[in-house]
Amino acid sequence: MSVIRSAQPENARATVASTEIPPVPLTIEGYSVLHQMMRFRWPAWRSLPSAQKTEVIEEAGSVLAKMEQNASGQSGVYSLIGHKGDLMFVHFRQSFEELNQAELQITGLRLSDYLEATTSYLSVIELGLYESTIKVYNELVERGVELHSEEWNRAIKETLARQREAMRPRLFPELPKPRYLCFYPMDRRRGEDKNWYTVPIEERARQMNEHGLVGRRYAGDVKQIITGSIGFDDWEWGVDLFADDPLVFKKLIYEMRFDEVSAVYALFGTFYVGLRCSSGDLGKLLSGQVPKG
Repeated sequence: MSVIRSAQPENARATVASTEIPPVPLTIEGYSVLHQMMRFRWPAWRSLPSAQKTEVIEEAGSVLAKMEQNASGQSGVYSLIGHKGDLMFVHFRQSFEELNQAELQITGLRLSDYLEATTSYLSVIELGLYESTIKVYNELVERGVELHSEEWNRAIKETLARQREAMRPRLFPELPKPRYLCFYPMDRRRGEDKNWYTVPIEERARQMNEHGLVGRRYAGDVKQIITGSIGFDDWEWGVDLFADDPLVFKKLIYEMRFDEVSAVYALFGTFYVGLRCSSGDLGKLLSGQVPKG
């Protein structure tokens, strides 16, 4: 049985296929990720004697240095620009349990006496597999394999295992080193008029491929990491963009908004932009100097 018949119009082919295969694209996941946005209690800090400030900075710097070099997932500190916070901690870890441990490490520092959480974001690094999903689903349907049967599930597991191995560097990356970070959460529209989740999977794949072509043109200037947060936080995805020139954030995001998937279906949350602050520059930052990066 041919799932997609070449004699049919494109929109008809997509409709037929989508009625016979599951609508949910396969995904593979990597590091668990936590963003912590903090406000710094400057008045209390200024009233602290210099000797005590030094002790607090040395303790925090020592712990943060180890977290920066953690072999199973790194952490980074960013000096936020604007009123939304002063510091942002970003943690990559193997599990939510390890994220919670990183969170507790920060809480256990004397520095935390001068930090006030403004918000946070919990997610996991995610790669969507639209092309592989459609291919394996259609192959299984053509072979007459029953949906969600043992044979079906085994084929899906094998596909995911191959993709995880091939994509391991993207699933478990080092925290990128560029000077600037732009983070924002986003959703796909699911209202009465426009609903991403009712669009046939083939059409979603086409739009996502078009969207990705824009991002690839900026590959030399910006590093992008997408995290999935459905079931974990208030938005569906988180986006981290890393670059040495912050202007590229504006250019990339602006151009992408002309893609159909963004123009019609995207909803954006709050944007946070910060400069990387190494553990060794923490003292300078807390004395009012911009971190070197």
